[in-house]
Amino acid sequence: MSRIAFLFPGQGAQYVGMGRDIYEHSAAAREVFDRAAAVLPFDLRELCFNGPEEKLKQTMYAQPAILTVSIALWRALQEAGWRKSPAALAGHSLGEYSALVVAGSLEPADAAAVVHQRGRLMQEAVPLGQGGMVAVLGLDAARVREICAAASAAGTVEAVNLNCPGQVVIAGTNAGLERAMVLAREAGARRCMPLAVSAPFHSSLMRPAGEKLAGVLAGVRVKQPAIPVVSNVTARYYPQEADPRDLLVRQVYSPVRWEESIAYLREQGVRIFVEIGPGRVLCGLVKKICPEAVAYNVEDRAGMEKILALEGEV
Repeated sequence: MSRIAFLFPGQGAQYVGMGRDIYEHSAAAREVFDRAAAVLPFDLRELCFNGPEEKLKQTMYAQPAILTVSIALWRALQEAGWRKSPAALAGHSLGEYSALVVAGSLEPADAAAVVHQRGRLMQEAVPLGQGGMVAVLGLDAARVREICAAASAAGTVEAVNLNCPGQVVIAGTNAGLERAMVLAREAGARRCMPLAVSAPFHSSLMRPAGEKLAGVLAGVRVKQPAIPVVSNVTARYYPQEADPRDLLVRQVYSPVRWEESIAYLREQGVRIFVEIGPGRVLCGLVKKICPEAVAYNVEDRAGMEKILALEGEV
């Protein structure tokens, strides 16, 4: 018997057409979409299925869209016969909200409304065009942190997504990022790739967004997870004695410790990882962190059928 963890993607996984297949063939998925659409001030189904792509990329729209598709896939998987509770759950940034929904901490519609506000607050925290994010490839996290410290004289810049060995994302002001890229290349970075995002997410510049998000979360019922969920902030399970809202607030302006999170799940005995949601980015990261692990993705009915066939083995 192998222990299984379900993973949920974050912003950047979105694409036009995501979720259409499962919406058309699953009543449970349609219910998730319809309930989320009822609390959002835009046409969620139209945006997911038909775009436009430029709008779907915008933070305040991308976040509820990705979360809804992920939860719809999970509910459709259950509807199709999946009964086994995963050993653990984890999500990358926004994906942590999807994990908390599956764990019973948040209602799907509440989560969709919260992450819509989360996206808006994150975008508003730093004026458009004044900050961003860059993926640094080929250097370890410790070296990237040193580079950020040295580059901070030019402007705020921090290591914010510790994704896997040799892949660290930095975020900050434009001046800080420019200086950090120069230093990273001098240090032997294989590549420095600016990301198509509109703000320096998960950096300390997002603290105002986190503080305002606390007010949004105060109006939503958040229960303790019924299934262990790994926090991006601590790379450990949510503690049973603490209010989950505290970690969600800190998550906005803290690094995503993904490499440590997957390594922690491996230590807990997880051998099979299933990414539920659009894309398969997390599957690729898992294989780089734990080459011996088995990783699957579920983003349509074909992916669901593979996982359903797997249930007897886990």
